[in-house]
Amino acid sequence: MNRASTAIDNLGRSVLRNVEEMGRILLLFISVLSWMIRPPLKLRLIFKQMEFVGVKSIFVVVLTGIFTGMVMALQGYHGFRMFSAESLVGSTVALGMTRELGPVLTSLMVTARAGSAMAAELGTMRVTEQIDALSVMAANPVKHLIVPRVIAGVLMVPVLTIVADFVGILGGYFVGVPVLGINSGIFVKNITRYVDLDDIYNGLIKAAIFGLILSLIGCYKGFNTSGGAEGVGKATTEAVVLASISILISDYFLTAIMF
Repeated sequence: MNRASTAIDNLGRSVLRNVEEMGRILLLFISVLSWMIRPPLKLRLIFKQMEFVGVKSIFVVVLTGIFTGMVMALQGYHGFRMFSAESLVGSTVALGMTRELGPVLTSLMVTARAGSAMAAELGTMRVTEQIDALSVMAANPVKHLIVPRVIAGVLMVPVLTIVADFVGILGGYFVGVPVLGINSGIFVKNITRYVDLDDIYNGLIKAAIFGLILSLIGCYKGFNTSGGAEGVGKATTEAVVLASISILISDYFLTAIMF
């Protein structure tokens, strides 16, 4: 009986702790929105973060996208061949990349590279009291540190998703046409027939929301770091895990709403 009550008590504490943390992230989001509309807008800081989140993530996004498209074409071909429907490989790759795999995998890669760096950088600033120094100088830390990162995440993840979609379809074409022998005209024609602009737009909307999630969680974890160097490492790990889980969970609900 004591073990059962202890387990229930621990479960309840864990749920309350997670709910409290979600509330704090929501409050941070509201604070970001309020400071975002107050002039002046720190364009230099925003462009710097856009370069960090977007430009420096292109290589890993291109690699992820192109090999994802190639694998989808290879697996789709062997599946469709049982029904003599190899011509649908192109449209399957394009729909899979634009609707789901493009925004989701791009967001996960950016979370691993940029989201973790946000948490580590802000966490280091917190434990070395640089954030406290900003407050002493009457410079709002949210305005100077978090707003540029959130804007960069929301803007650049959709751009990276476009790149991932393009190279993914290109990778699928490379495997489907020269390697597997699918007719190139049919491959391209089925893409234009079955893929609508709404599929692309909805994927980009997903990517923007994922960019908001990963940047907000990364900044929150770093901003609330404590415990020195060990705390920075813990905050970075928690930021990546929580952001990745949040992206996958939100992807389900967004898909249910959009499609």
